[in-house]
Amino acid sequence: MSHILALDQGTSSSRAIVFRPDGTVAGRAQEPFQQHFPAPGWVEHDPEEIWRTQSRVAAQAIERAALPPSEIAAVGITNQRETIVAWDHRTAEPIGRAIVWQDRRTAAACDRLREAGLEDRIRARTGLLLDPYFSATKIRWMLENVPGLRARAEAGTVRIGTIDAYLLARLTASRAEGPVAATDRTNAGRTMLMDLRQSEWDDELLGIFGVPRACLPEIRPSGSEFARIQCGHPLDGRPVTAMLGDQQAALLGQGGLQAGDAKNTYGTGCFLLVHTGPHVPPPPPGILATPVARLRRRPSGGPGTGAAAPQECFAREGSVFIGGAVVQWLRDGLGIIRESSDIEPLAASVPDSGGVVMVPALTGLGAPWWDARARGTILGLTRGTTRAHLARAALEGVAHSVCDLLEAMTGGGSEGGGGGGGGGGGETAEAVPRPRELRVDGAAAADDLLMQMQADLLGCDVVRPRVLETTALGAAMLAADTAGAWADPMAAAASRDVEHRFRPRMGEAERGRVRARWREAVGRSRDWADAD
Repeated sequence: MSHILALDQGTSSSRAIVFRPDGTVAGRAQEPFQQHFPAPGWVEHDPEEIWRTQSRVAAQAIERAALPPSEIAAVGITNQRETIVAWDHRTAEPIGRAIVWQDRRTAAACDRLREAGLEDRIRARTGLLLDPYFSATKIRWMLENVPGLRARAEAGTVRIGTIDAYLLARLTASRAEGPVAATDRTNAGRTMLMDLRQSEWDDELLGIFGVPRACLPEIRPSGSEFARIQCGHPLDGRPVTAMLGDQQAALLGQGGLQAGDAKNTYGTGCFLLVHTGPHVPPPPPGILATPVARLRRRPSGGPGTGAAAPQECFAREGSVFIGGAVVQWLRDGLGIIRESSDIEPLAASVPDSGGVVMVPALTGLGAPWWDARARGTILGLTRGTTRAHLARAALEGVAHSVCDLLEAMTGGGSEGGGGGGGGGGGETAEAVPRPRELRVDGAAAADDLLMQMQADLLGCDVVRPRVLETTALGAAMLAADTAGAWADPMAAAASRDVEHRFRPRMGEAERGRVRARWREAVGRSRDWADAD
């Protein structure tokens, strides 16, 4: 039994991939699910649909791998982070819709906490900034607005947690003892309720946000035997031996195990992580500190022998809320493309954007600006503007947004921290060295034009691995490592096999001009929406 199944529950689809020990794919399946936008700035998912799609693709991936479920050594779960679900602790049935990480309904609540002078204390304890992106104010909103939920939370008859914990509950719903209620430190660390250095729920933070401890799942190391599956699924009896957030999984899948390793994922959003090792150096304004997972150290004697407990490690992170989602908007909202894959040839049909600049702040601006009231902006429209110019401007907007992250993280360029908050706790922020290259993954990383734009605007090489499924691969590597199923999980890392290297072609003067124009456009998009 050397095959590992990774369940990759994302923002727009559920995926499942069966991996061999060398990191190659034996079988895969993917199914999209519906996005719900009940009010401006609100984004929701149906947790039941998430479970149905994830359950189906798990069975399909195993079938396509031509394996009996008994040949799956272990299961790893990776997931969209910060999205919050409430479920019945006895049945694992969801209570209402999930509030998605992109949702901005709690912007005013964050403002009130900031005005009360609490942001520095929260940032020092969690490594995060006060923003609707994170889970704590979402949980508070649920407790205040879902009838009867607070009473049930205080009584401990419901659980409220991130998608990993919800999936684990559904996967163990048939246990005689009841569903397992557990999460891991990489997901708990994004709720704004966990002490970053202690990896424990923090009583002061729970009090600030009004969240009862009784409704929260237990925090465990990312590589743990969480439970054996019992839910009437073909996977029943298989162990879940890894759970971690999608971006931490992608860092691991790219071979990011040491300080200085960096990657950027192009998914629904864009996420840049730089490993900082076992230390938590104070991050610059607008940049976050976050937990990451690592593999156990194994001697040459083989899997399962002499394994040492994983050392807790951390990373710097910057998050762009709208990455590939802007392409979905062009497809579903404006109808200027029929398929997401149409964006590259359409954008490449014109030599430039015709002076059009698009800031894709459709759900506010994330790092380094942290402006929940920013809104999407298109500037420079003329009678000569075509849908091709809009398509190209959209891709350029994504690439510029990633540049903002790297410049803020390395101490140059963008002025972040729009919501306040510097290094946290009065500490002096430390910049990380600018990387010589950027490792990339995610669905949009397959777009050659976008990757060339990224190299041009960054002024450094952009390296794309042959395996773009690094999120699922990272979950599989950690699951295999915990279960002792692979002799050398690092041998599967996608960073070992480069598919293409994009080198910058843009000169410094031109780069400076277009970056200055972008920052001007960002300024015009900010603080646009009315306060609640």
